[in-house]
Amino acid sequence: MDATTTIIVSSSQLADSVRVMIPAAVAFALGIAFAPLLAHYLYRFRAWKKVSGKGNAIGGGGTPVFDELHKEREVSTPRMGGILVWAAALATALGLKAISYFWGGAFADLDFVTRSQTWLPLGALALGAVVGFVDDLFEISETRRGGLSLTRRLTIVALGGLACGWWFYAKLAVDSIAVPFDGQIHMGPWFVLFFALVTLALYAGGTIDGIDGLAGGVFSVIFMSYAAIALWHGQTSLAAFGATVAGATLAFVWFNIPPARFYLSETGSMALTLALAVTAFSSDVLGDGIGVFVLPVIALPLAGTVATTLLQVFWKKVFKRKLFRVAPIHHHFEALGWPAYKVAMRYWVISIICAIVGVTISLAG
Repeated sequence: MDATTTIIVSSSQLADSVRVMIPAAVAFALGIAFAPLLAHYLYRFRAWKKVSGKGNAIGGGGTPVFDELHKEREVSTPRMGGILVWAAALATALGLKAISYFWGGAFADLDFVTRSQTWLPLGALALGAVVGFVDDLFEISETRRGGLSLTRRLTIVALGGLACGWWFYAKLAVDSIAVPFDGQIHMGPWFVLFFALVTLALYAGGTIDGIDGLAGGVFSVIFMSYAAIALWHGQTSLAAFGATVAGATLAFVWFNIPPARFYLSETGSMALTLALAVTAFSSDVLGDGIGVFVLPVIALPLAGTVATTLLQVFWKKVFKRKLFRVAPIHHHFEALGWPAYKVAMRYWVISIICAIVGVTISLAG
């Protein structure tokens, strides 16, 4: 490769990086600008739970430790802050597409809404946003205690995962995931079920939304990691989508740092987890990358959330006592006396380390 070719390649890589980072910056700016208005209406309409507590824990029984830790904030801090994330991300995507359509030129390069790379992730983000929004409306209702049942939410997520998995399998001819240094694991039709199971696992990890600043910080790192993986393999539009979601999530974190102005809640966590599932699979075989295999590494805090919850249920069923004071484990640390900000910031550190390791494995493989 001569000097001229090197310069051309470098210029192309720089241009792609700009195409990814500008939407992220736009989403962050829109989120920061929109947040005060959102907060105003959430407080005006008293968009918080009217009765504190989770009610029944997974596996049966009450949640006395959690209820004691969060009894005041749950009935005074608005839910539905996740609107900020998906609204800023969708507004950025659609806004840049409109600007590209009407003005073209250099603006055309900023349009990342493409059928081949981002229709499915954007659709998953929107689906999770709508279903989660309905759940949150029920949750804050004066007349109804609790949102959609867990069974209904899991059914919706499973059906969404099956639909996306079928699309990958039937329309995009994908039936495998890439493995570092060892090719691919082919699953045939079972790929559809695998896709749904991964989606369900990620959704379960959304229960990490329970401490001010925690979920937003973790999700922003995860999505930026997949932006890096997609960009490395030339999926510029998918990278821009990941960076845009990360930028919008960071705007949410700005207002969610303790004491939080509002909570992510179901409309945010469901939107993010469904979009993450599709993003991980899209960055895999479709982009000649390794996206799904490294998901448990990059998203280790989410995996830990699910694992500790399942361990708690297992321990109670088998040994008739708790393994943790409360699950998921971030609430266990709270119960031990850790300040909420310490738990959140240590999770941020862990997320960054996991992201570095996971992205390195993906790019090296």
